[in-house]
Amino acid sequence: MPPERGSRTRPDRRTRAKPNRKTRMKPDRRARAGPGGPPRKAAPASQRKPPARPRAAATAIAVAAAEEERRLRQRNRLTLEEDKPAVERCLEELVFGDVEDSEDALLQRLRGPLVQVQEDSGDSEVENEARSDFPPQKKPVWVDEEDEDEEMIDMVNNRFRKNMMKNACESKLSKDELQKRLKEEFQHAMGGVPAWVETNKRKTSSDDESEEEEDDLLQRTGNFISTSASLPKGILKMKNCQDANAERPTTARISSVQFHPCAQVVMVAGLDNSVSLFQVDGKTNPKIQSIYLEKFPIFKACFSANGEDVLATSTHSKVLYVYDMLAGKLIPVHQVRGLKEKIVRSFEVSRDGSYLLINGVAGYFHLLSMKTKELISSMKINGRIAASTFSSDSKKVYASSADGEVYVWDVNSRKCLNRFVDEGSLYGLSIATSRNGQYVACGSNCGVVNIYNQDSCLQETNPKPIKAIMNLVTGVTSLTFNPTTEILAIASEKMKEAVRLVHLPSCTVFSNFPVIKKKTISLVHTMDFSPRSGYFALGNEKGKALMYRLHHYSDF
Repeated sequence: MPPERGSRTRPDRRTRAKPNRKTRMKPDRRARAGPGGPPRKAAPASQRKPPARPRAAATAIAVAAAEEERRLRQRNRLTLEEDKPAVERCLEELVFGDVEDSEDALLQRLRGPLVQVQEDSGDSEVENEARSDFPPQKKPVWVDEEDEDEEMIDMVNNRFRKNMMKNACESKLSKDELQKRLKEEFQHAMGGVPAWVETNKRKTSSDDESEEEEDDLLQRTGNFISTSASLPKGILKMKNCQDANAERPTTARISSVQFHPCAQVVMVAGLDNSVSLFQVDGKTNPKIQSIYLEKFPIFKACFSANGEDVLATSTHSKVLYVYDMLAGKLIPVHQVRGLKEKIVRSFEVSRDGSYLLINGVAGYFHLLSMKTKELISSMKINGRIAASTFSSDSKKVYASSADGEVYVWDVNSRKCLNRFVDEGSLYGLSIATSRNGQYVACGSNCGVVNIYNQDSCLQETNPKPIKAIMNLVTGVTSLTFNPTTEILAIASEKMKEAVRLVHLPSCTVFSNFPVIKKKTISLVHTMDFSPRSGYFALGNEKGKALMYRLHHYSDF
C-alpha cells in the first residue's frame, strides 16, 4: 500500500524535518509499465482523483490535538483528585458540580436557575433565546419591618410646621403628606405653579415627538411662520380680583402700592400712618403684617432691591424709616450727614440695590449709599426737579425738570451726559425707564406721554419720540412699565378713571381697560405690576388697592 498523502506532506512535529523531495516527487508506479508489458499511459485529467484539501488536513490535526489535550487534562485532574481528601472533594462537588461536567454546565450553575418563559406562538426563536439569557431578579435576603413602618413627623412642636396644620387632628403627618402640604404652601405663596416647572414638563413631553415633527416638517411645504408669542394688542384679557387690602380696609388715601421683587407679596401704604403686607392669591389676599408709624403719614414706601427692607418717607418730615423684615426692627434715619433738606419725600431705589436717590428742592437731587445711608454726592439741574429714576443697569439717572427738560447723569462720574427738551412739554411731572433698557417715558402736565428710545436720549440733543400717547387730558402723575416691557401704565390723579394701559411696541392703548361695572375708579395715585403671575394693582383716593389679574401669555 502506498503511504497516505497526509503522512507524506506532513512535517515531523518533533524534529521539524521537511519531507524528502525525491520521495514526494516520485511518480506513481501504477503509471509505469506493468510486468512484461509496455508502460501504461497516465489517466486523463477528468478521471484523476483530486488531491486532499489542506484545510481538511488542518482541521483533522486540530481535532486530534484537542482530543489529546483533553485526555491529558483528564488524566492530570484524576491524579489531583486522588490526593485530595474526601471532604474537600465533596465540597467542590456541592459548589461547582461534578468534575465531569463541562465548562458550559459550570457557568450555567453559577448563573442560577433560569426563569421558564412561555414561548408565545408569535415570538421567534431568536427572541426566545435572547429572553432566556437574562438572569432572574433576585429577591432580598431579608426585609426589615421598621423600614416598612411609615415615619410620622410632629407638627405641633415646630413653629414652622405648626402654621401648616389645617385642624387639631393633624398633630402628626407622614412624610408623603408633609411633602404634599409643603408643595401646596409653595404654590399658594407663589400664586400657582411656577412657569419654569411648566416649561420643563412641556420639554419632557415634547422630546418623544421631536423626531416625528422633524420628519413631517421635511415632507410637506407651506407657511411655517406662526403667530408671535408676545402679548397681542387691542383687547387685554383680564379679570377683577379681590382688593389687595381687603382684610385691612381704610378710608385714607393710598400713597404707595408695590409688589415684592421675589415673593408673592404686595405692600400697601397710605396717609393712615401704616404700612401693610398682604399675601397675593387673588381671592382673599390674607394680611401678613401691619406696621404703624405714629404721626407719620406716609408719602412714599418702597421695597429694597433684595426685598429685605421697606423704606418709608412722610409728607412733612425729614426722617427716613427703614423696616428690616428679617429682624423685625424699625430703624429711623433722623439725619444724613451733609444732606441739608428740611423734608424728605420723593426717593428712588436703584435696581441693583446700591444707591438711594432723594429728590430735593431748588433742583438738587442727592445720591446716597443704600447700605450705610451716607451721602455720596449731590447733583443739580436748572429749575425744580419734578421726578427722577434710575436706568435699568443703575449706571445712569434720568431727571425731569419743571421746565420740560430731561437730564441724563452718570452715576459713577456724577457728570451730565445729555440734556434735551421733552417734545411738546411745558412742565414735566413723571418719568420712567423700561427694565430691558429700551424705552424712556416722560409724562407732562398736559396729559401727553412721550415714549423715547433710550439710545436716542443718550446720543441726540433733540430726540424724536417713538409715539406720543394723548389719551389723558390731565397731568400724568404716574408711569410704570411691566417687567416684560410689553405694557406701560399711565395715570393721572387729577381725574377719575384717568388710567390707561399702553401696548408695546405698537404704542396703542388697550380699548377694554379700565372695566367699569356700576362703579368708577377714583383718583389713582400709585400703581405697580407684579414680577410674576401678571397682577396689576392701583391705589386710589378712597383707600382701596384695586387689583387685576392680566391674562398674560407668559403666565397662562
